Amino acid sequence: MFKKILVANWGEIACRVMRTAKRMGIATVAVYSDADARAPHVMMADESVRLGPAPAAQSYLVPELILAAAQATGADCIHPGYGFLSERESFARACADAGITFVGPPPNAIAAMGDKIESKKLAQTAGVNVVPGFLGEIADTEQAVRIATDIGYPVMMKASAGGGGKGMRLAWSEQDVREGFEATKREGLASFGDDRVFIEKFIESPRHIEIQVLGDQHGNIVYLGERECSIQRRHQKVVEEAPSPFVTPAMRKAMGEQAVALARAVGYYSAGTVELIVSGADTTGESFYFLEMNTRLQVEHPVTEEITGLDLVEQMLRVASGEKLAFTQDEVKLTGWAIENRVYAEDPYRGFLPSTGRLTRYNPPRHGEGDYAKHGGGGAPRTTSPDTATPRTRVDDGVVEGGEVSMFYDPMIAKLVTWASTREAAIDAQVAALDRFELAGVGNNIDFLSAIMQHPRFRDGALTTGFIAEEYPEGFHGAPADEPLLRKLAAIAVVADLGQSDRAAKINGQLGTRIPRSTERVVTIGDHRYAISVDGYDGGLLVNIEDDAPLDVVMHWRPSQRLVTARIDGEELTARIARTIGGWKLTARGASHIVRVLPPHVAALTRYMLDKVPPDLSRFLLCPMPGLLTRVEVAEGQRVEAGQPLAVVEAMKMENILRAERPGTVVRIAHAPGDSLAVDAVIMEFE
Repeated sequence: MFKKILVANWGEIACRVMRTAKRMGIATVAVYSDADARAPHVMMADESVRLGPAPAAQSYLVPELILAAAQATGADCIHPGYGFLSERESFARACADAGITFVGPPPNAIAAMGDKIESKKLAQTAGVNVVPGFLGEIADTEQAVRIATDIGYPVMMKASAGGGGKGMRLAWSEQDVREGFEATKREGLASFGDDRVFIEKFIESPRHIEIQVLGDQHGNIVYLGERECSIQRRHQKVVEEAPSPFVTPAMRKAMGEQAVALARAVGYYSAGTVELIVSGADTTGESFYFLEMNTRLQVEHPVTEEITGLDLVEQMLRVASGEKLAFTQDEVKLTGWAIENRVYAEDPYRGFLPSTGRLTRYNPPRHGEGDYAKHGGGGAPRTTSPDTATPRTRVDDGVVEGGEVSMFYDPMIAKLVTWASTREAAIDAQVAALDRFELAGVGNNIDFLSAIMQHPRFRDGALTTGFIAEEYPEGFHGAPADEPLLRKLAAIAVVADLGQSDRAAKINGQLGTRIPRSTERVVTIGDHRYAISVDGYDGGLLVNIEDDAPLDVVMHWRPSQRLVTARIDGEELTARIARTIGGWKLTARGASHIVRVLPPHVAALTRYMLDKVPPDLSRFLLCPMPGLLTRVEVAEGQRVEAGQPLAVVEAMKMENILRAERPGTVVRIAHAPGDSLAVDAVIMEFE
């Protein structure tokens, strides 16, 4: 076994690999850029080496720097995490030339699967189903239009070396191809150094299913079940689960055997993922097609670990050191259900725009450090079921409170994973865990994730890759709250308000006589208004709301606490709580609610208060995110129409086209291409 491992990545995956390495008694080396000098993965490692400036292209993605760091520290192996170095044949060969083990597949397998065009040809030869499309090189936009027309719309344009949702465009018409082909090429070149694009038929009502494969250097290859990854936004996965609610045992076997056949055809070993697109309209399960093979560890690997009991990082290390797999296909058992939510630094209330800044508060829910490490022993899959009565919560992250989310790297903050004996219980555990997730300082998608978990269509398992676009066509504005939830939040707010008032009344040295305290309050939440009173009893409080049956509330909360947990009529509800003028802000179940709590005589006067009218910003084009202005499509004095492209802002290697919301004339352009823009910076003004 190895003595020292260098992890050629950053963030949560670097921490993830190091946890397993430390458990196996392997010393660890971290690499870092100027943006990551104090990051958790650097603090966790036994040694660390600076690579260079903040941009990944000048630090983490420079093979020579990684190899030099490994040689300088005496590392005998390199784990690439899931960075793009793991899909470079040249890097794997360079490791071998330097006498350092690359913890991943052989170079020839990386080369075969790294090119999406060539990999589809190999898949066809291996007897794997492939999506109809054009696999040759496309010279220009005109050829792309002809090809798309021949295939039949809709089509998907993809960068040949793409991954992670970058370099992909869906085209429903010729205009979409003309607008998106060159952008796809630029994204492919910027992110992967390869501007080749291929076009394939877009499968409607598609589900994204992937098969986890694992092989050793002795010819043994197994598949570890499937993952459902259909909940995506802009082709970037948001929610993953294992197993899939759509896949039957017969489908699993057919998909798994084709994935193993493909891996065997290229001499694959280590962990890898065969991604499939499946027609959700075909209930026979026969309409599944090969998309690509990722020759590395996937971000969503924890859900596979949770249902198999395997530590995939440990398996990769054992395979790289020459060990045989300790189990056969028949010994792989899938137990329970696991769901992973990706917590991103993006603001769903502003069109999911990326967010950067300092984490002024970061306190995720935790239930045991590294639950995956507690099962599987020496690498064999779990053969006995874990405690099926208690759901598990796992958080994989690489950030700490006070750390910074920069513009240079992926906006993912953490992965929240829950396991339970059933899918419904795993979903419920996610909702409860998201309520307990404290995160402030940057925009984040916690509310959005909770809304998905509660959505009836998600809970029914009726998933497609278009789920988010179909269910939130007008954007996200918070999860809807039903009447029972609003009443519970009103009860929590009143009990918190009475606690605050009681504390204030006990302050010594107050002037005058103490005013007798009343437990009557008037509560407003949006358009809802409740008259509430509270009665105490030995076990808790009875909260009387209007003429309905009182709520039995047991709640222990102090004004300094940021989370409040109440047991209401026997059911637990946790909310993030903050004081506001005249009430409280409660965040729970995927939305924030401003709850005004006033004594009745004060509430009666609120009808005389004037509403504050927000300023009119419609005559400005504001930058919706921190980024680089790459193009300005109009000139001063030009007349524009609704929907017309105005400017392009690049953020986190993604091009964002800003369009006119209404007709108007450009009277001023405040910035030029090449300018770095802050959020809400004025790009241009209209009249």
